[in-house]
Amino acid sequence: LEDLDPEPRFDAILLDAPCSSTGTIRRHPDVFWTKDAGDVAKLAGVQARLLRHAFAMLRPGGTLVFSNCSLDPAEGEALVDAFLAETPDAARRPARPEDWPGLETAVDARGDIRTTPAMLGGVDGFYAAVLTRLG
Repeated sequence: LEDLDPEPRFDAILLDAPCSSTGTIRRHPDVFWTKDAGDVAKLAGVQARLLRHAFAMLRPGGTLVFSNCSLDPAEGEALVDAFLAETPDAARRPARPEDWPGLETAVDARGDIRTTPAMLGGVDGFYAAVLTRLG
């Protein structure tokens, strides 16, 4: 992504970032033994770089969805909050609970989406935030 500089810029980008996969432990219990806190920190760094590069390819007014299957806020909410704090032309576009029938409680106070394995009798853990480029 570092060398990619598309013109024109993209209207929409989905970045389903590589992650620790902690949201899939219910189906893949080996994650518990194959991942550790160091992996989360390393992957959060990769995700932050991918997010910066993907956002640079977004046109003003465009939409970027950042998602992954991690339960760790370091790979979700904290990462997106840090990105927004350092990126003045980025803004969160809050999700609306009514757009998520049956999963209304997955939409948090910021408008991000966070599912957990306890929801609906056992879904994967998942995080998503919708961002827009101002201007």
